Amino acid sequence: MGAITGLAIGDAMGAPFEGCPPPQDPITEMHGKGPRMRIAGHYTDDTLQAIAVSTSLIQCRGFSPDDLLQRLIIGYIRNPEYYGPTSGAVFDLVQSGTPPERAAEMVHTQKGTSRSNGSVMRGAPVGIFFSGPALREVSIRCSQLTHYDQTAAECSAFVNQMVSDMCRGFSRTWSFSRALNRCHDDEVIRMLGAYHRYDPEPALDALLTTHAALTVFMDSRSFEETIVRAISLGGDTDTIGAIAGTLAGAWSGTRGIPCRWLVNLEDCGMITSLGARLWMVSQSLGYR
Repeated sequence: MGAITGLAIGDAMGAPFEGCPPPQDPITEMHGKGPRMRIAGHYTDDTLQAIAVSTSLIQCRGFSPDDLLQRLIIGYIRNPEYYGPTSGAVFDLVQSGTPPERAAEMVHTQKGTSRSNGSVMRGAPVGIFFSGPALREVSIRCSQLTHYDQTAAECSAFVNQMVSDMCRGFSRTWSFSRALNRCHDDEVIRMLGAYHRYDPEPALDALLTTHAALTVFMDSRSFEETIVRAISLGGDTDTIGAIAGTLAGAWSGTRGIPCRWLVNLEDCGMITSLGARLWMVSQSLGYR
């Protein structure tokens, strides 16, 4: 419950400042101020996509790429202004008749890259749901529905591994070590394994975003400190906030999230309930 709620909190806190320089003062409250002028507590596609992943896992009792892609497209049709160029281009192709299994590779080829952070931000439900060998396999497949790039997939798998382990009671240092040991990408291993050697860079790149979120989480003492530090970086604040928030929420649980943020979060009850339902279905299937 803390992991998915933390994702939505970080998304909503960062949304008004997306794409902007670091704020002059720390952002400690939910509001609609900032250049983006969002409604206070409202989330963006980071949470919309995580809701789609959660709902698909629950309804299908596992990973169904066809079902998930359709749910992602429905969210895109309703709120296209929230979605990044990589995911949006894939959804457009699929809607125009391109086979889903080819769309992500076509977008990757056309743009010359798909190493953006859109697949990392939505992946937390996979970590809540799965454990063991299935976790890495589904993380990669879920990422590559829209992002053909392997590094983006490895970043998603890294975050999901940490979420999975912390939701199952392991410490953040142990969870970090296991995620590192199970990563297959040398560049990801080098940067995340020595995260303290690099200054956080709040860019759209999947690895840089993951590094920024991981750094503020590992160096913070509470959920609140994690979110405030994530938003203070500027740049892609909603996505860095979402990834940092899901890590911090998996670590602290809902009890660590300030009540003043919970009461102002859009659809808080529904989102928290999704986390509980994910866990119940996961446990019934034996993912302990």
